[in-house]
Amino acid sequence: MVGMWVTADGHIRQELLPDGSYDEARGTRRSAYTGRYTVSGNHLDYVDDTGFTATGDIRNGALHHEHLVLYREAEPS
Repeated sequence: MVGMWVTADGHIRQELLPDGSYDEARGTRRSAYTGRYTVSGNHLDYVDDTGFTATGDIRNGALHHEHLVLYREAEPS
């Protein structure tokens, strides 16, 4: 799950870090949301730094995070 996940239009970029934290950018707003996540199978639970909670699931290679669908960003070669 670790890595950069991006919406098809590139507007939302969510980086899942190996230490269990995440950093989400929205448009030009860097670090719009930050917090922690945990993984259980294909399910993710998020708690942002304000205490807001959200969930996500990996289905067919895409991250379905609440109403968003994000795709793993390809690593530069």
